Amino acid sequence: MKHFLPEWVPSDAILLALPHEDTDWNYILPEAIDQYKRIVEAIAREGIHILLLCRDRVEAEKIFEPDVLKEITFVELPYNDTWTRDYGPITITKHGDLRVIHFGFNGWGLKFAADQDNQVNRRLNEKSVFTKGMYRNESGFILEGGSIDTDGEGTVITTTRCLCSPNRNGFLSKKEADEQLRKRLGAQHILFLDYGALVGDDTDSHVDTLARMAPDNIILYVGCRDVDDPQFEELLKMRAQLTMFRNAMGELYNLVELPLPDAIYDENRDRLPATYANYLVTDKVLFMPTYNQPQKDELAMQTVRIAFPQHKVIGIDCTTLIRQHGSLHCATMQLPRHILSFR
Repeated sequence: MKHFLPEWVPSDAILLALPHEDTDWNYILPEAIDQYKRIVEAIAREGIHILLLCRDRVEAEKIFEPDVLKEITFVELPYNDTWTRDYGPITITKHGDLRVIHFGFNGWGLKFAADQDNQVNRRLNEKSVFTKGMYRNESGFILEGGSIDTDGEGTVITTTRCLCSPNRNGFLSKKEADEQLRKRLGAQHILFLDYGALVGDDTDSHVDTLARMAPDNIILYVGCRDVDDPQFEELLKMRAQLTMFRNAMGELYNLVELPLPDAIYDENRDRLPATYANYLVTDKVLFMPTYNQPQKDELAMQTVRIAFPQHKVIGIDCTTLIRQHGSLHCATMQLPRHILSFR
């Protein structure tokens, strides 16, 4: 029997990838490297190890202070971009044994180059980063980490727009997508969000931008209170659908509304998909993306404490990260305990 692990189980490390000149960060590379430096520092200073992809270890080591370096394992290999959530390994158990699953990644439905990203997990395995025998290659099926979330109790939440998009796995029906998640993740109960889309999002509505599962039958979701916001109707419909969702036991969820950040625009005045749902949670610490909006940032951090009352909540300024249409969860992937060969 398979079991998809929730994000808050104890982990060996968090996987990130350092921006380089051949990523889409090239036009603001110094700012991007500083952004990732601050993310790595915030995580490492909580005693959480970092598995950091880079192109040149010697140069990468120069970025960090000694107290942070001791919490980093550098791995040199090629990659197209830095969104490890979507091409990093997804971890399940099968009959109680850990499995590191390499699903396919095709640049969010063939929107961007992904030939190197799609090989990262295989190359990590070839470098003996994963514990021997845990790696499984299922790259024939396209599945991004940001498109799914779980409560760890057999329920998976996802979005119809992403899982059924024609440029990922053909024209899967919702029923067929449901069957795939059950087969590949061991999911017993699938929730499909049919609504919810952020302006500027290029993932086809990844669920980690919209709604997140938490312990004790809680779903945190992004709400919009401004009727003039172009996202208002979609997010209102999403909320209405969430109120109808039930867990595997037939019980309604406790819904907790996260605020929507004030609109953030890029240099071309195009709106960016800023969201507080894109947080990273570990077994003891929750890292919340912030956007230099003190009142909204603080409200978001207070709100997640409702779902994670025992967690320490740390804000990380992601105003540079959002310029490439992603945020904190997109840039990180948890690696549960015992999957790394050296931990």
